[in-house]
Amino acid sequence: MGKYNRILIKLSGEALAGETGRGFGIDPVTAAKYAKEIKEVYNRGIEIGIVIGGGNFFRARMAPDMDRVDADKMGMMATVINSLALRDYLEKAGVPARVMSSKGITDVAEPFVQKRAVKLLENKKVLVLAGGTGSPYFTTDTSASLKALEIGADILMKATRVNGVYDKDPEKDPTAQKFSTLSYIEVLQRRLQVMDLTAISLCMENHLPLMIFNVSIPGNLLKAVEGEPVGTLVVD
Repeated sequence: MGKYNRILIKLSGEALAGETGRGFGIDPVTAAKYAKEIKEVYNRGIEIGIVIGGGNFFRARMAPDMDRVDADKMGMMATVINSLALRDYLEKAGVPARVMSSKGITDVAEPFVQKRAVKLLENKKVLVLAGGTGSPYFTTDTSASLKALEIGADILMKATRVNGVYDKDPEKDPTAQKFSTLSYIEVLQRRLQVMDLTAISLCMENHLPLMIFNVSIPGNLLKAVEGEPVGTLVVD
């Protein structure tokens, strides 16, 4: 077993679209790759929850003239699509997985119930948690923080396309410096774009560690779980 016994992985919807540059839909090769990475962690006996965004299908800012509540509901449904897809790829890889949704859609996913979720984790099922928080005006970052706390995760792991948190955008500025560790206060004071403020506040107030790492590098997820310095760790 790694450094952590139970983890919550936050994966963006765009990550499932692959490296095609489209940023839309689900790339089968990429989805299978993530399933394989998750399986390596699962095989270490670690209990895994996953929250996926829906940006590869829809997010509220795609339709600025639309009613915000309706747009957010559409975004929640997009997370359900991604969650069902990832569950399928996990099962094809030999990993038992279940989809639970905070948004009522009982014909395709069971409702998220905290005690039921914990029991499934204890019974070695990977949980793919869909539907955001179930309410509008909240991001999937906030949903990930909330779900990590509800399932009693040891750490929230935000899977990104960069190697951690930098003082500048590393894709635009070659002089950007990476942080190996940060405190939540530093994240807030420096206005670092780690997660939205609600998500950061939930983690900080409840002393939940946050790891930001590059999931596109093969083996990084397992290394992060085992405590290797592959990203940026944010703590109290």
